[in-house]
Amino acid sequence: MPTTPEVLYQSVIAFAFLFLLARLLGKRQVAQLNFFDYIAGITIGNIAASWSLDEIRNLHAIISLVIWTGLSLLLSFVQRKSRRARLLLDGRPTVLIRNGNVLEDNLRKANLDLEEMMLLLRQKSAFKVADVEYAILETNGTLNVMKKTELEPLTPKDAGIQVLPEREPRVLIVDGHVIQASLERSGYSREWLLGEIMKQGATDFKDVFLAQVDSNGSLYVDLYRDQQKEPQIKEKPLVAASLKKIQADLENFALETRNQQAKASYTRTSQQLKQLLEDLSPYLRD
Repeated sequence: MPTTPEVLYQSVIAFAFLFLLARLLGKRQVAQLNFFDYIAGITIGNIAASWSLDEIRNLHAIISLVIWTGLSLLLSFVQRKSRRARLLLDGRPTVLIRNGNVLEDNLRKANLDLEEMMLLLRQKSAFKVADVEYAILETNGTLNVMKKTELEPLTPKDAGIQVLPEREPRVLIVDGHVIQASLERSGYSREWLLGEIMKQGATDFKDVFLAQVDSNGSLYVDLYRDQQKEPQIKEKPLVAASLKKIQADLENFALETRNQQAKASYTRTSQQLKQLLEDLSPYLRD
C-alpha cells in the first residue's frame, strides 16, 4: 500500500507525464481528442470509481483527486494569465501554407502528412491548394485558411452598396400564439402581423405554427400542414388589417414626433382613418 507522500509524488509525476504526452502527439491529435483534458477527466473519474469501490484508501483517494483537479485548474489559470506560460505550454501557431506554397518542414513539425492537411483544408471548403494564400494550424489544432483575394466572395462593402445593420430576428408567433412582448420590441402591431400572415395563406394567428421577423421587416411564416396545402387569402379581412396597421402607425408617428404641426396632422388623419374603419367594418367582414 503506498504511503501518502508516495501518492502525492506519483500524482504529480503522472500529471506531468500525460501533459508531455499530449504535446508530443502534436496539435492534430490534441484537437481531435482534446487529448489532455480527455485523459485528465478519465483519470479523475477512475480515481473516484476506485474510491467508491474501496480499492484505494479514502485519504489517498482524496489527496489524488485534489492534486489532479488542482493541477488542472492551476494549468488553466497560468495559461490565461501569462503569455509566456501560454506560449510555453501551448506552443505557437504553425504556418502550413504561405503565399500559396506548402511549408514541408512546418508540416512535419506539426506531425501532419499531406493527406491530413488536405482533409483539414477541405473542412474549410478549400479543395485546391492553389486557391489558398495562407493556412495556419492553431494551437488548439484547428486550421484557419485565407483564400487568395480574387477567390474571396464579393461583399456589399466591396461593391459600394449601403446595407442596413442587422438586428436580432424575433419570433412573433409560436404555436398559434402571438408573443406580444416580442412584437412590441420589434415595433410592429398586431394588425400588421395579421395582414402579413394572411398574405401567406393564414386566416388567423391560430393557423400559424411559427412566425419570425428579421431586421428588414421580412416575415417568415410556417403554417400548419393543412393550411399549407390549401392556402386561402381573404381579401376583405386583409384590407381591414392593412388599414388598421396604417392607423396604428399614424398614432405611433404622432407620439414619436416633436413637431407639433406634424403631431396634429398625424393625430387628425389617424382619427379620420379610425372613423373610416368603423364605417367600413360591416362591409369588410368575410
